[in-house]
Amino acid sequence: MRTASAIFLLAALPGACLSPSEPPNDGGDPLGLEVRLAEIAQASSPVHLTAPASDPRIFVVEQAGRIRILSGGQFAAEPFLELRDRVRSGGERGLLSLAFHPGYASNGFLYVNYTDAEGDTRIDRFTVSGDPDVVDVASRLPILEVPQPFPNHTGGQLAFGPDGMLYIGMGDGGSGGDPLGNGQDLTTLLGALLRIDVDGGVPFEIPVDNPFIDSGGARPEIWAYGLRNPWRFSFDRAGTHLYVADVGQNRVEEVNVVPAGGGGFNFGWNVLEGSECFGSSNCDSTGMTPPVLEYGHGDGCSVTGGHVYRGSALPSLQGHYFYADFCQGWIRSFRFDGADAVDRRSWPLGDVGRIVSFGEDAQGELFVLVDDGSIYQLVPAETP
Repeated sequence: MRTASAIFLLAALPGACLSPSEPPNDGGDPLGLEVRLAEIAQASSPVHLTAPASDPRIFVVEQAGRIRILSGGQFAAEPFLELRDRVRSGGERGLLSLAFHPGYASNGFLYVNYTDAEGDTRIDRFTVSGDPDVVDVASRLPILEVPQPFPNHTGGQLAFGPDGMLYIGMGDGGSGGDPLGNGQDLTTLLGALLRIDVDGGVPFEIPVDNPFIDSGGARPEIWAYGLRNPWRFSFDRAGTHLYVADVGQNRVEEVNVVPAGGGGFNFGWNVLEGSECFGSSNCDSTGMTPPVLEYGHGDGCSVTGGHVYRGSALPSLQGHYFYADFCQGWIRSFRFDGADAVDRRSWPLGDVGRIVSFGEDAQGELFVLVDDGSIYQLVPAETP
C-alpha cells in the first residue's frame, strides 16, 4: 500500500467514496478546455511542493523524510534535506510540509513539519549550507513539539502569512469523532491553527495580537480552532484571505475562507461537521464560522486543499481557488467574492488518480501531486 494513499484513507470513513455528482459550472468555459495537466516528474510519495520567493527551483517533500530539488524537469542527484532517520512515516505520519522563511534569500532559514520516532509532531528550523542545494543538517533548531494521542489527524501544514508569522495546522489528535474533545478545547494545541513569531525570539515568541493571548488557560499560540484535520491551508498571494480545507468525518467535506488579518475563528468541529450538527440533531453553533463551500460524501470522501491561482500562464483563472477530492480524483475551483464561493467550475482533466496535495512555485504556477508519485503542472491546453 502506498503510504501517501493512507493519509486520506485514514482521514475519511471506509466506504465513503461514492459516485460523484458534478456541480454546475457557474461561468467561463463549461468544458474547462483552457487548461490541462502536464506531467513533469515522478517522486516517491510526494506530499508537498513549494519554492522560496524569486527562486526558479521547485522543492518536493517526500513523506518518508526527504526533500528534493526539481529543476528543468530533473531532480538533483542529492537530496536538499535528508531526515529519514528522524521521521516516522506511514499512514498519516511522515515529513509533511516545508516552509521557507520570507527572508530565506538572506538568512537561509527553512521550517519542516514531521512526525518523530515517538509519533509526535515536531516543527524544526534548518539553515541552508554554503551549497545552496544542500541543507546543513547540524543547524537543526527545535521550534515546537506537540504530542499526538493517535496516529491520524496530524495536520502537517506550515505556511508563512502575509504578516510574516508562521502558521501551523494541527488536526484534532485522531481516532474518530474527536473523542478527547480537542476541537473545542483552547487548552490544547490540537484541532487548531497556530500562529507564532519565529523572528521575535528563540525558538519563537507569541505575537502580541494573537486572539487568545490574554484568555486565561487558553494556549496563546492558537489563532483559530475547531478543526478536524486541515489538509491543506494556504494564503492567497493577494494577501487578503486564508483558505482552510478541513477533512470531514461521516458526511461533509469543507473549505473555509477567512480574512488573513483576522483571528479567533471557531470552525465548529466537533459541534459541527461542515454546517451540520455532528452527532446530534440540534446544536448551538453561536459564534462559529461556517464553511464557504462544502460537499457531501456522495461526491467524495476527503478534501485536498489547494491554492488561489496567481500565476501568469493562465490569466483567465486569476483568483480561482483550486481544490480536489482524494477518493474521486476530481479537481474543482471557485472564486471567493468576499462572501460566497462563486464561478464554481469542475475541470475535466482526466483520471490522474488520488490527489494528495497541490503546490506552487515562486511564480505562482500551480502543481498537483498524486499518490502514485506523479507531479503535474496546470498549463494552457495548447501547450505542447
